[in-house]
Amino acid sequence: MATPHPRSLRQRLSLWLAVQSLAGLGAVCLVVYWVTAMNLSERQNEMLAQKEVIVRHLLGHVQETPREHPLSDFLIGHENFRLVVRSGDGRLVFPLVEPSEDSARLATRVFEVAPHVQGGQALQVTLSMDVAEDMLHLRRLAVTLAVAAVVGTVVISLGGFSIVHFGLAPVRRLAAQVQLLSADNLHQRLDGSGQPTELAPLVEQFNGLLGRLDQAYVQMEGFNADVAHELRTPLATLLASNELALRRPASFDLPEVLSSNLEELHRLTGIVNDMLFLSQADRGAVARRTDTPSLAAIVQQVADYHEAALSEAGLDLLVSGDVAGSFDVPLLQRALSNLIGNATQHAQRGTRIVVDIVAIPAGRVHVAVTNMGQTVPPDILGRIFDRFFRASASRSHSEKNHGLGLAITAAIARMHDGRPTASSHQGVTTIGLELSVNAKVVRARYPEGPAE
Repeated sequence: MATPHPRSLRQRLSLWLAVQSLAGLGAVCLVVYWVTAMNLSERQNEMLAQKEVIVRHLLGHVQETPREHPLSDFLIGHENFRLVVRSGDGRLVFPLVEPSEDSARLATRVFEVAPHVQGGQALQVTLSMDVAEDMLHLRRLAVTLAVAAVVGTVVISLGGFSIVHFGLAPVRRLAAQVQLLSADNLHQRLDGSGQPTELAPLVEQFNGLLGRLDQAYVQMEGFNADVAHELRTPLATLLASNELALRRPASFDLPEVLSSNLEELHRLTGIVNDMLFLSQADRGAVARRTDTPSLAAIVQQVADYHEAALSEAGLDLLVSGDVAGSFDVPLLQRALSNLIGNATQHAQRGTRIVVDIVAIPAGRVHVAVTNMGQTVPPDILGRIFDRFFRASASRSHSEKNHGLGLAITAAIARMHDGRPTASSHQGVTTIGLELSVNAKVVRARYPEGPAE
C-alpha cells in the first residue's frame, strides 16, 4: 500500500486559512443576504399594510356600487399594485375583467371589508404588490456577495500563503543549521538568537540532545579504543608466546606455554562474554525474577566466595538487614560479587566491609557495600560505572579484571528497574544498588560481629 505524500506545513496552514476565510466570508455574506431579504420583506409588508388602510377607507365610505367607486384612481401611480374585490358569493366586483396574476412575483394580502349598508355582504379584497424588482435586487446581491466571498478568499489565501512562508523562515534557518551538522562537528550548537519564543524550547531541547549525542559519541570512541586495547594485550601475548615456542621449541616447556595461553584465552572469553552481556542489557533485557526469601543469605553466599580474598586483605565483612522479595539471583550474585571484590581491593587493611540491606519506600530496596579507604574524588566517582574505566594504574588490577565489573553491576541494577549508587566522604566509600521490588523487612541479620 503506497503511503500518501506528506503535505508541507506551509501547504496545510495555507489550506486551512483558505477554508476558514471562505467559511468566514461565506457566513458574513449569508448574514448580509438574509438581513437584506428580511428588510425587503418588512418593507413590502409595511407598504401593503398602508395600502390596505387606504382601500378599507375607500370601500368603507362608498355609497354606490364598488365599480362606480373611484378605485381606479387608487391604482394611478401604483402600477406595481393589483387590487381584486369580490362579493361574499365570489362574484367579481372590481375590476371588470379577471386579471392574470403571476403569484411567484407578487406579495399578496387578503382581507375583508364590512358592508357599507346594513344587511349587505362583506367584500373579499385581494391586494397584491409586484416584487419583481426586489427579487432582481436580491439575485444581484447574491451574485455580488458570492463573487466577493470567492475573491476575498483568494486574496486572503495569497496573503496568508505569503505570511506563512515568511513566518516559517526561522524553521528553514534551523533546518539549514541542522543540515550542516555531522558526526565530526557535534560540538556545535544551534543558534537560538533571534528565534521566536515558540521555537526557543525546541532549540534548547535540540542543543541538549546534541550535547548528549556528542558525549555518547566521545564515549563510544573511547569505548572502542578501550576494547581494542583490552583485546590487543592478550592477543599480543598469545602471538608472542606462540611465535617464540615455534622458533625455539627446545627452550620452551609446552605445557607451560599452553597454560599461559589458556589464561589469556580465558581473559579474552571473559571480555567477550561481558561485552555481550552489556549489549543485551542495553537492548532492554530484564531480570528473570524468582521469589527470594532472604536477600541477606544471598549476600552471605557471595561473601563466603570472597572469604579467602578478604582474609588475605585483612578484612572482615558484616551483613546488616534483610528483605524478602523477587530477584534474579544469578545476576544479583554477580553484581554483589563485583561490589564486594571492588571494596576488597580498595579497603584499608584491618577495617570492615559492611553490606547494608535497607527497604525503602515505593517497593524498593537499597543494597550498599561500604569500605574504609581513600576518598574517591567526585570527578572519578561520577565515572566509576563507565566501561573500562580505571581511576589509576595503581588501582587497575588489570591482571584480575578488565574494567567492566561496575559497568555490569550498573546494568544489573537497570535490569531490576533500579539504578547504581555511589558516594565517598572522609575515607568512607559506599557503592550499591537500588532495586525495584515489592520487598518487606524480614529481620536484621548479623547485627554484631563479622559474617560467619
